[in-house]
This record gives sequence, structure tokens and C-alpha cells, in this order.
Amino acid sequence: MTGTGTVHMIVPDAIDDPVRPSGGNRYDRRICAGLAETGWQVRLHPVPDAWPQLGAAGLQATASTIANLPDRALVLVDGLIASAAANAMVPAAGRLSIVVLLHMSLGDDRATRAAEGAVLGSAAAVIATSGWARQRLLARYPLPDHAVHVAEPGVDRAPRAVGTADGSRLLCVGAVTPQKGHDLLLAALAALADHPWRCEWVGPLDRDLAYVARLRHNLKAPSLAGRVRLTGPLTGTALKEAYRSADVLVHPSRSETYGMVVTEALAHGLPVIAAAAGGLPDALGRTPDGTRPGILVPPGDASQLTAALRAWLTSADLRQRVRLAALARRSTLPSWSTTTAKVARVLTAAAA
Repeated sequence: MTGTGTVHMIVPDAIDDPVRPSGGNRYDRRICAGLAETGWQVRLHPVPDAWPQLGAAGLQATASTIANLPDRALVLVDGLIASAAANAMVPAAGRLSIVVLLHMSLGDDRATRAAEGAVLGSAAAVIATSGWARQRLLARYPLPDHAVHVAEPGVDRAPRAVGTADGSRLLCVGAVTPQKGHDLLLAALAALADHPWRCEWVGPLDRDLAYVARLRHNLKAPSLAGRVRLTGPLTGTALKEAYRSADVLVHPSRSETYGMVVTEALAHGLPVIAAAAGGLPDALGRTPDGTRPGILVPPGDASQLTAALRAWLTSADLRQRVRLAALARRSTLPSWSTTTAKVARVLTAAAA
């Protein structure tokens, strides 16, 4: 879709920071670039102190940005900012066309939920990043069905993973936090210490220092020492090489709106062992013949994760089946141009 207007994008200023990678940040940057490439005039408004959650300085910057936008402006706001800035967003909805791009709902406690509901209810449209997330929003808030849309993250074409014959190279990509389930993975790996695996953990190590310290301590056990490598965040060529050289992505997240690392792995033809949490089954998807390109396990269940990894490590037939399925799924993954087109359609309707 070719753009014909101007859109103001209000996003965290971390979207280009390589030491603060996140799926939401990558999504925002790709949509910003994609809209510009298709003819939209994109006015970017980065908000400081907005990631991983909106702070006092970020709230003040958001209010100032909103107040200075011209009447009838079309505004695409990252939900991390919008949901936490109800006092600025809701009153402005009458003079602006606001579309909220919601990567994840913030509505856990009563006050936060009420504020988020007010923001989403006042917006011209809401864009969720998975079908699961859309259904969750419709169940949680009294939003019109026609106002909540889905634009799943796209993925770039990537070189095919090389892998090894015995499937022993395991990869986990994500910030090392309780939500991502590294403690579950550690427990599973400890139970499989008699197998010849190696595991690389790629992701920020500074989100929960006490949690990371406990994991590092447990990784010093004789049966695990030297077998798990914590790289910190990787981007660009280094991240692609991590995917390319692995045998399987392990993603034991306790909660996930979509799971962009899953589709990034699949873009390399890399199978996935993941928790069936939130939108992860959507991201894993199926091949045209209905086959899963990996294994799903119950969220938070270390024993089931252990069983899935043991099956992977001990069954050459299983590895062959899911590798073929991952290659088939690779060709059906959405592109970023498709994602941008979906967002552009929502913006066009909101501006009408």
C-alpha cells in the first residue's frame, strides 16, 4: 500500500539501542522504516525514560509531545507509552486520530488495567501483534471487534542453519529474566547432563541482576560447568551466526505476546522447542500440511521441557522430521512488507 499522508509515531527512544534489544523495539523501527519506504511522511517522536516501562520523565515527555501535535493529526503510539499515559492520551483522543500499537498488555493490577482500558477505548484503532493478543484484549476490555486489528511481526530472509548431526547445539535467545524461563531451561539441562549438549544463551544480562547471579552460581555445578555460554545481547551478523550454527532454538518463556525469536529461528530453518505460552503457538505455526516445525510444552513445566529436549537429543528420526518441517515453515513466514501493509491499512482507515 502506498502512503498518502503523514503519521506521527511516538516510540521509546530505545528502538535503535543495540544494548537494549526487544521485539517491540525492532517492530517499531521496522514499521517506521516500512511506512517511509511506501510513501508515508513519518514524523518520529522518541520518548526518553520509556523502556522497559514509562517513567516520570517519559510521562512528561509524552504529555508534551501529545500537546504539541496539530489537531486531526494521525498518531501511531507504542502501547508501552500509550497504556501508561492515560492522562495525556484520553483527553487528546477527541482532536487526534490515535492508533495504539500494543505489543503487550500492561493491565495486571486494577488501576493499570483501568487506565489501559480507557486509552484503548478512546483510540480510533488498536493494533495487536498476534491473534492470541487480539482475543485477550477483546476478552479483557469492552472494545468493538472491528477496532482491534492484527499485524503479526515480519521476518527477514536468512541463511539456512548448518547444525550438527547429533543436534547438540542448543540456542536460547532472549533477555535473561524469570519471564523468559532460563531457570526452567537450566533445570532441564541439569537433568540431561549425561548427554553431549552445548547451549548458548543470547540476550541482555542486566534486567534482573539477582536472577542472573543465581543462574551463574547454579551453572558452576560440575555437570554443567563450561557447557552454557552467556553471550549478552547480539545483533546483526553475530546474531545471525548464532542462529545459523545452532541445531534448535529453545524458548521456555512463561509468557509471550508473540515471540519474534521463534520466527527469526524458523527463517533460518531452525526447529523450535518452546512453551505453549500466549502467542508462541501462533509464531511457531504449522507447515502447509499441518505439521508443527518444532515441539510445544506446557508453560512453566521443567519436566516436560526435559522430556522434549531428551527426545530431541536421542531421536535422529525426530530431528529429521522437525528439521524438514522448519524448512517448510520457512517459506510461509510473513514479511515485514506484509506487516507494514496491514498497519498502513489501519492508519488509512483511522485517518479517513
